[in-house]
Amino acid sequence: MSLIYKTGTSVLRRLPAETAHVTTVRLLRAGLGPKDGIIDRPELRTHVGGLYLPNPVGLAAGFDKNAEVPDAMLGAGFGFVECGTVTPRPQAGNPKPRLFRLPEHEAVINRMGFNNEGLDAFARRLRARHGRPGLVGANLGANKDSKDRVADYVEGLSRLWGLCDYFTINVSSPNTPGLRKLQGADEMDELLERLAQARAKLSASGPNYPLFLKVAPDLDVADVPRVVEQVRTYAFDAIIVSNTTIDRPDSIGSRWADEAGGLSGQPLFEKSTRLLSHFYDATEGRIDLIGVGGIGSGEQAYAKIRAGAKAVQLYSALVFHGPQLVREICDDLSARLKADGFASVADAVGAD
Repeated sequence: MSLIYKTGTSVLRRLPAETAHVTTVRLLRAGLGPKDGIIDRPELRTHVGGLYLPNPVGLAAGFDKNAEVPDAMLGAGFGFVECGTVTPRPQAGNPKPRLFRLPEHEAVINRMGFNNEGLDAFARRLRARHGRPGLVGANLGANKDSKDRVADYVEGLSRLWGLCDYFTINVSSPNTPGLRKLQGADEMDELLERLAQARAKLSASGPNYPLFLKVAPDLDVADVPRVVEQVRTYAFDAIIVSNTTIDRPDSIGSRWADEAGGLSGQPLFEKSTRLLSHFYDATEGRIDLIGVGGIGSGEQAYAKIRAGAKAVQLYSALVFHGPQLVREICDDLSARLKADGFASVADAVGAD
């Protein structure tokens, strides 16, 4: 089966990047995806933001923007799947081409611009899968032309409440002009306060759901303690570190230096892991962290955990390695934990 997936991944890479992605989602919807099922092992089980995860390897937002195939991706072995980014109203996103592979660097540049079908379609699909096993989260964003972007996040939270297992507030995409300004001190105060108020009302007569904040890798290290304090003040449950970067490291060469969009994949690994370490120091272990950025192996997933992450997420590496990568990472993590004398993921968190 691994050979079939590797062959399929090779064929898809011959298509233009966005065409390959659309084709992949269609194949998954047709039932042609992995059938391994969620990987659940005692040593890999972990808790993040109050959620129990059968393993710490999650699918990052961006792959399944419209909640079309969360169960197919859980079938690849992921411990949790994050759908989105979804905005209240449908939007087409930025002009094409807007997705670029950098195969020699195992990297991707995208400037998609929150293209999605909107909350109506997203909610309908989540409602249809209600009761199925597996953790599925919703990554919330704001429409590009919104006059009140904070209200967009509140609307997303309200409309999807009860339909998924957690919510990620995405203020860190570089592809919606001005969105990252919501990471500023005053702007973030307003955003988190209004979301906390909405959450209190929504949970008053029923279950509560975790809220995660997703930050940019380009965040100034000096701002990390302030963000941590705001997350603590408004009782958010975890921080995802991090989104794509607008930096263009010398390692990717001059060809891509001026290509607009967010860079993900291997060139992001070191930068995002350094920022993760700063967040772990600032939180003193009191706020759960999810490590994202450049994970393409068990070794790199383990490095994120040792830097302070209780769980990790990946997406870009699937473009180059296919869905069997999830099992390979889990196998490697199990071996590394055992070799280092750790009985579980929790024992390794922040070891470095």
